[in-house]
Amino acid sequence: MSKPNDSKSRPIAGWLLFLVAGIGVFALGMLASSITERRAETVPARLQFMQPIADFEADNAKWGQSFPREYNSWESTKDTNENSKYGGSGFRDYLEEDPRLVVMWAGYPFAKEFNQARGHYHSVDDVTGTKRIDEKTPGTCWTCKSPDVPRMMEKVGIEQFYSGKFAEFKPEIKNPIGCADCHDNKTMQLRISRPALVEAFDRQGKDISKATHQEMRSLVCAQCHVEYYFKGDKKYLTFPWDEGFKAEDFEKYYEKNEHVDWTHAVSGAKMIKMQHPDYEVYQQGIHAFRGVSCADCHMPYRSEGGIKFTDHQIRSPLYNIQNACGVCHKWSEKEVIGRVESIQDKNKELLAAAQDAITRAHLEIGDAKKLGATDAELDGPRKQISKAQMFWDYVAANNGMGFHAPQECARVLAKATNYAQMARIEVAVIRARFGAGPFAMPDLGSKAKAQEFIGLFVESAKAKTAATTAAPAPAPAPEGASAGRTS
Repeated sequence: MSKPNDSKSRPIAGWLLFLVAGIGVFALGMLASSITERRAETVPARLQFMQPIADFEADNAKWGQSFPREYNSWESTKDTNENSKYGGSGFRDYLEEDPRLVVMWAGYPFAKEFNQARGHYHSVDDVTGTKRIDEKTPGTCWTCKSPDVPRMMEKVGIEQFYSGKFAEFKPEIKNPIGCADCHDNKTMQLRISRPALVEAFDRQGKDISKATHQEMRSLVCAQCHVEYYFKGDKKYLTFPWDEGFKAEDFEKYYEKNEHVDWTHAVSGAKMIKMQHPDYEVYQQGIHAFRGVSCADCHMPYRSEGGIKFTDHQIRSPLYNIQNACGVCHKWSEKEVIGRVESIQDKNKELLAAAQDAITRAHLEIGDAKKLGATDAELDGPRKQISKAQMFWDYVAANNGMGFHAPQECARVLAKATNYAQMARIEVAVIRARFGAGPFAMPDLGSKAKAQEFIGLFVESAKAKTAATTAAPAPAPAPEGASAGRTS
């Protein structure tokens, strides 16, 4: 027999069950609505254009109308307040920091001025403002500085763009590095907009159109952040990748192609100036081995309003540790910075040792020349110092202070120092023949002092070149006479 309270408790339990079920259904509905809403939000952010973007559109603000999050983060590359210990986006005068560089580049434009590149927002201002630009500068020097470049290449032709003068294109090139350099204007897919990278792949028998999306997240950077040179009289932009990406591969390539960037004003050595082989050095490191792209670290994903997008404030990961490093490395920010700077400090020590040996070698070879040593006697030391500086520059010119491939950078710097010391040993023997004692180093305490010191060497080299150029060609030998003889 049931108790009187049983009949009353059943309706209450039913109502409670109904209420709980109702709340559950409502919560699930809200969750489903939220998911649908977030998915809907991603459509205009990723696929829908607010207005069409024209072919060769170089104005980044017009791309920003459809992709405001990416554009707003790109605008942050104007920030010049983020200088890490060895890099960043602010101003650094490298020649003032280490005047030995002035001697190492004697006779080359880098001895006039060499500053840290600021963020992409400043690319046009930085290239037009440098003292390295003069009336002889070719159009090739514009190649990586603006999305206006592909339009001009299309208009005048690739060869004509390279062989033209820098000043000729100045009125046309206004927009700093941005959207059109890396993205297709119809699909927003990553694309290669500069021919030199495609041509380098073709020479290696590779089809760049087969690259995966993850590979493209590094290759769009490799359009510019690479070693390159201006080939031939037409100054055709070329990546020396035919033999590979290592310093020895570049050495082999340049020797085979007999390319020289300049003759050193002090030592008389034939020199190669490395540019910024960031992609090549990165290829030798653990991050490339694990499939980590340039963008993973320097342009990590961000979330805003439920939307995931790529941060276009391209910068040092040390200013974005949580999104960049923290995805893989579950360390504190302090530990990340400590580990990175420990690697960089060691690389800097090796770099400085190589710089010191190379600088002394150039000066000692120049002194031996003044003492009366012949070009034949100095040929050996000059070849050694050329190799030493090229290997040093493979590391010095790439960004990251050795971090992208620490072991490879240490190996290359060891070879650079060894080559420089072998050059010094050889030239010491030559100087000893003239009765010379230990070489007295000049005062290189500042950029100004170093530039003043190399000034006489530079002017002497210019005068010698001018005299050689102005000398009349020898008269042809009379018919029937052998070369070098007259009748």
